[in-house]
Amino acid sequence: MIDFLRGRVVHIETEYVVLDVRDVGYRVFTPNPYALARSEEPIVLYIHHHVREDAIQLFGFPTREEQSLFRRLLDVSGIGPKVALGALAGGRPEVIATAIQSENIQFLTKLPGIGKKTAQRMILDLKDKLGAVDDRWTAASSVQLAMEAGPAAESGDSNWALAREALAGLGYRDAELDKAWHAMKGQVTGEESPDALMKRALQQLFQG
Repeated sequence: MIDFLRGRVVHIETEYVVLDVRDVGYRVFTPNPYALARSEEPIVLYIHHHVREDAIQLFGFPTREEQSLFRRLLDVSGIGPKVALGALAGGRPEVIATAIQSENIQFLTKLPGIGKKTAQRMILDLKDKLGAVDDRWTAASSVQLAMEAGPAAESGDSNWALAREALAGLGYRDAELDKAWHAMKGQVTGEESPDALMKRALQQLFQG
């Protein structure tokens, strides 16, 4: 079983990266692939090795916290790898954990692929199971801040506000995010989810 991989990102798609590990290319599905392209230095991805009857897939995360939460989400009825990955693309692990523990259904249903019933199952199944990992996370009031921030000043779209919050958590500066939004806002319809806006912004940030 693979626990982590260390290598260089040699190819990027919207859902995965190809990691060169000693001349072997591993396709690794990850929440925000374009966020991993900021450096040509080797990176470490913590791996969840998912085996199905028709496929063997690798899911990778920059932190142990994301790896842990991804596995917790897979324990929830109705959540598969694709939905769990989308949820982590839409929010930092400590924010999602805080939302679950505070029963913030409004926030959880804003995550890609999470409806009201799924959010309720997340709370029911995970609320009492996150204690073991909470001491590794700084569970702050960022969930409420994200919900109460209101529409983004430039976009008038709360989905961009959520996407921007998550991008800031990845380490992007305000000036970089403002530049990316300025370049992409003419193509935004207003119907995009936070996940879709994040991926489009990451593509723009990667292109410079």
